[in-house]
Amino acid sequence: MTSPSGVASAHPAETSDWDRDAALTTARLLLEIKAVNFRPEDPYTLTSGWKSPVYIDCRRIIFFPRARAKIMELGVEKIGRHVGYESLDAVVGGETAGIPFAAWMADRMMLPMAYVRKKPKGFGRNAQIEGDVPENMRTLLVEDLTTDGGSKVQFANALRNAGAIINHAFVVFYYGVFPGAQNTLAEMNVSLHALCTWWDVLEACSTRPYFSEEAASEVRRFLEDPCAWSARHGGVGTLEEAAAFKANKDK
Repeated sequence: MTSPSGVASAHPAETSDWDRDAALTTARLLLEIKAVNFRPEDPYTLTSGWKSPVYIDCRRIIFFPRARAKIMELGVEKIGRHVGYESLDAVVGGETAGIPFAAWMADRMMLPMAYVRKKPKGFGRNAQIEGDVPENMRTLLVEDLTTDGGSKVQFANALRNAGAIINHAFVVFYYGVFPGAQNTLAEMNVSLHALCTWWDVLEACSTRPYFSEEAASEVRRFLEDPCAWSARHGGVGTLEEAAAFKANKDK
């Protein structure tokens, strides 16, 4: 789905009727399990320093077996449709939120599973990748969500440094509003595959009153110009500021 401001919500080829239905189904499930949080009056600070009136807690999915089974079913089907059933050799979860989703997807896809740390653990084998990922293994990187794509770059570089092939990343949720995420990954030849975005959540909200119209209107204003909205509410306002914020936090 593409937002009114022209920001692509996922890989540009993924616009079929099936993708749209999968996006709305995922959005409704996230709303049902209360993984979606609207708080315009007291904005959330995201990991890269952006301020947002909305927050998605994909970790809640692990507590709801029927919802997670459906979401994982849709995720595996999406990868099969857009990557191929025999085009991958392993599934790798990003520390830490991506690990359970990678395990469930690997099980459904009948593939080996590993996980990648944000940095080497600093003792023992000093490993950054846990599990056996041989050279030239075609891997799918899995995380719960992405805002501006920063952590995916970090994980993809670690996998490539280990000799793995990484051209695809999957997330349950993609913010779909901050600039640069698609370009950042495309420059690394990594395609992002996401089940749904905030635009899908807003569409799902239009059929049932999950939140007040006032809250929904403020969220629309944020989605139409997230950088300006963030800056007005004390957050970063550019990609450069977001990168500096994250680098300082990771020291």
